[in-house]
Amino acid sequence: MKFSNCKKLIFLAGVFLSLLAGSVSATSVGDTVSFNVDKSFDISARTQLSATLIKTSSKLYFYIDKIWWEAQTTIRQNQILSNLDNLSSEFDANIYPRLTSSFGSEWSPGIDGDSKITILLEPMNSAEGGYFREADEYEKIQMPVSNEREMLYLAVSSIDNQNAKVVLAHEFTHLITFNQKNKIYGVEEETWLNEARADYSSTILGYDDNYEGSNLQQRVKDFVENSSDSITDWTGTKYDYASVSLFMHYLVDHYGINILNNSLKSRAVGTESINQALLSGGFQQNFSQIFTDWTIALVVNDCSQNSKYCYTNQNLKNLRINPALIFLPLSGDSSLSSTSTTKNWTGNWQKIIGGNGSLKLNFSNSSGLNFQVPYIAYDKNNNYSVKFLTFDQDKKGEISIADFGTKYNAVIIIPSLQVNFPVVDGAGVTYRYSFTVSIAGNNPIAPDQSVIQKLLAQIDSLKKQIAIILAQKQGGATTPGASCQITGNLYYGMYSNSNVRCLQLFLKTQGSSMYSGLVTGYFGPLTKSAVIKFQTKYSLSTTGNVDEPTRIKINQMLNGG
Repeated sequence: MKFSNCKKLIFLAGVFLSLLAGSVSATSVGDTVSFNVDKSFDISARTQLSATLIKTSSKLYFYIDKIWWEAQTTIRQNQILSNLDNLSSEFDANIYPRLTSSFGSEWSPGIDGDSKITILLEPMNSAEGGYFREADEYEKIQMPVSNEREMLYLAVSSIDNQNAKVVLAHEFTHLITFNQKNKIYGVEEETWLNEARADYSSTILGYDDNYEGSNLQQRVKDFVENSSDSITDWTGTKYDYASVSLFMHYLVDHYGINILNNSLKSRAVGTESINQALLSGGFQQNFSQIFTDWTIALVVNDCSQNSKYCYTNQNLKNLRINPALIFLPLSGDSSLSSTSTTKNWTGNWQKIIGGNGSLKLNFSNSSGLNFQVPYIAYDKNNNYSVKFLTFDQDKKGEISIADFGTKYNAVIIIPSLQVNFPVVDGAGVTYRYSFTVSIAGNNPIAPDQSVIQKLLAQIDSLKKQIAIILAQKQGGATTPGASCQITGNLYYGMYSNSNVRCLQLFLKTQGSSMYSGLVTGYFGPLTKSAVIKFQTKYSLSTTGNVDEPTRIKINQMLNGG
């Protein structure tokens, strides 16, 4: 009997403890729970906050920061609840079924034994829309900061606009990825591909169909502003998101949504998982070939010559980037050398115009690594042909174009480093490449050359005026001393570029003897001359371009170093 009684007491104690545990986890509207949060996202840099459960749906719990919620008026609270009604309906009817159909399910019922997903609404830094923490998927004994829930975090600022469903879909895709990669295969997806899939969710759900004001439109704007951003070196900037988004749209355009699904349901990660998905889908191309085709498509975006050199997405059919310009003298022999740095899996576009004669371009890289260099030659009628530079055993190659300036009027080179290094987020490793362009000039016809020279001067003047207007519209005509940082290498010919405006602002602080020009975002002769003066003053290589050593020195000085 005593043994039986002991069993009964243990059973009753177990029931009591289970009831007590149930009371800790709020399941009724109005209950309050303490949550661990990421201080890098929270507007007050908190690591913990109390939140009130304000709504439940068939698939979601909505908690909101208690302090923030109680500071709102009753009218405002009712408006928020109405918006959450719409958001939860969208999640139940569209986001959940379509994304799980595309990518597979989240971990359900998951670590908390509850099939519902917790949404925590908190005030976040202005640039943030939401986030997902893998820590919440582990027990506290493994991860002390875990909330032990299938959980997503949304900014309270997103509740009042259409962006809320985009952010919710994005973060929910991360929750799915955790289950499909971490939970099932025990591997961590590379960040760039994880974010690329999540960002593409808005297109899957039709949110980008109406292009104006869409997530895709913002990605295009950011990409055009800074196209030479590595798709694999992840630092979390808007340019990182723009690059992976535009690449992902190209990949799915030509190889289908199953590439994303099959690469997710694989023990491999990153580029290798895409290669495996391509192979299993019966495609002959690999990641490297697709990346190269993408860099070409970004310039020509024309399906008529090669179906791979374009976007099929109607919202992207007019997307074309503007390569950096290199001008050659219109008459006589000339030679120009350029040395640049690049990161792995980064597009670089340089357009050579001017000159009159036989053009030769010699390309080399000191690292001896695998560069791909497609080039596009344009004739007088703007017809183009795409060819690929071949390298010798020393990783050097040559391009030859006869009748440049008469039959052909431009050539665009697109060098990119393509090596399957282990991906380390934010590694920032750059590699150097160089090329020399030379032209053996034909005898010019003086009157025609004079007219052409004047026209080019007029074009240059108009470009400067346009750059000034754009800079003023975009807030670019700011005063010297404004705080900024240069985030990429800069070179002659760039225009309407925020990094160039930052450079010009900085150069103005160095005195009028160094730079007395306008803050326009156009990297013209005055800016190049000022950069050379700066490089000379600080014993840097006088390239006239803002290469990595020059950029580091400028940023140190901008930071007071």
